[in-house]
Amino acid sequence: MVQATISMFERAGGMPFFERLVAAFYSAVANDPVLRALYPEADLGPAQRRLTLFLAQYWGGPATYNDERGHPRLRMRHFPFAIGGMERDRWLAHMRFALDVAAPAPDVRAELERYFDMAAEAMRNRD
Repeated sequence: MVQATISMFERAGGMPFFERLVAAFYSAVANDPVLRALYPEADLGPAQRRLTLFLAQYWGGPATYNDERGHPRLRMRHFPFAIGGMERDRWLAHMRFALDVAAPAPDVRAELERYFDMAAEAMRNRD
């Protein structure tokens, strides 16, 4: 018997989950002067959409991010922005808040938190 693998995208709740998660994250970013300064656009909507599409794709959802923007190249795309320990820590705090709001199952949350911890540190480009 072949067992089907259920993607993290599906386990989390599909696109509605990632939309809720990222909306909650950006609601916190909008009110954080340190992180808000890293976003040159007046409207956070495009950044919110990009992160939603990226996370959905990363976890097994549709490849819309790649279709629209090509390979993520996360370090390259984030390099122009000064991201040090303070920015990393605030980003993680807001993402943890967003996880509280989106309320995934404990195993899903644990997997997402491991990824966010790794990704936040990987984006750091200043001491």
